[in-house]
This record gives sequence, C-alpha cells and structure tokens, in this order.
Amino acid sequence: MDLIFATHNRHKLQEAVAIAGASCVVFGLDHVGCTEDIPETGDTLVDNARIKAEYVHQKFNVNCFADDTGLEVEALNGRPGVYSARYAGEHCNPNDNIIKLLGELDGITNRKACFKTVICLILNGQRYEFEGRVDGIILPERRGADGFGYDPVFMPDGYNVSFAEMSEFDKNAISHRGRAMRKMMAFLQSL
Repeated sequence: MDLIFATHNRHKLQEAVAIAGASCVVFGLDHVGCTEDIPETGDTLVDNARIKAEYVHQKFNVNCFADDTGLEVEALNGRPGVYSARYAGEHCNPNDNIIKLLGELDGITNRKACFKTVICLILNGQRYEFEGRVDGIILPERRGADGFGYDPVFMPDGYNVSFAEMSEFDKNAISHRGRAMRKMMAFLQSL
C-alpha cells in the first residue's frame, strides 16, 4: 500500500519511512507534486492534522495521512502546544523556539513536559485518528547534535539522554510520532 505523508519535512518523512518498514510505502508531498505549505489554522493538534490530511485527500485523491505535534510544558500551562513550530513567531526557526522556551523556564524547577503527536489517516475516504505521547522533562541546556525541533532540550522519562543524543532507531522506538505511527500501522495491518 502507498500512503502520502502530508509533509515537506525530510526528518519527519525519514522517521515515518523507517517506522513503516516494509508494511507500506510512505511518500512525502513532493511525490504528488504538492509544493505549497498547507496552512495549520486549527486550535488543536487534531484540527491541524485533519486540515492537512483533508487538503491532500481532496486535492490529489490519494490515501494519505498528516500529523501535528506539540510540546506541552506543565509549568507553562501546556505551552507551546499547538504553536510549537512557531512559538517564537511566524518566521522563527527551531533555535529561536528553544531560546524562547529555555528563557521562559529560567529559574523554574518544574520541568515536566510531554510531546504529543496526532495522526489523521484518510483511507478510501474514511478518516481515522491516532495519538502518541511521551513524557519527560525540559533540560536546562541543549544536549546532542541529532534530532530536530526541541529534541536537544527534551529528555524522555526513564532515560538520561535527550532525544538529540539518541540514535534515530532508539528515538523512533519511544517517540510520540513513533507511537502514533505504530498505532496507525497496526490498524492498517489489521484490515
């Protein structure tokens, strides 16, 4: 089975391809000639995943899935949440987001956080949703050179390394997106 992942992010695509393995072939938006950025105008992760999946399904008439991920920090009342990718402003980059996050947590001892991913799958016109979550803490400084986004400052519970210090294989085994992807793959294999 072929699935289009509604993303231009090569890191997310690589992660999805690795998790899917041989069970299905996952392509990014370039595969269907979609070059535009799909707006994320929802108020929740679920809303944004639905918006992107429905856009791709309606425009290209393909089986597809989309995700939205947010970092929720307890001491910040769940921020940055749905605004994680643009936390430091509309035209920010991951470094800007990390600087803002660490600045807001400066002097705060409660560093509890979680990453959540919601996947919306549209298969033969039917919509299905899957959620993955991983709990952890926000480190006081960056650690590691791999990963992307907030990975250098997020350490999952039960580990003494940040996501950015883990191998791609180890991160995929426990990550929020990995957990949501495995739920989706289990569903697809059950059909």
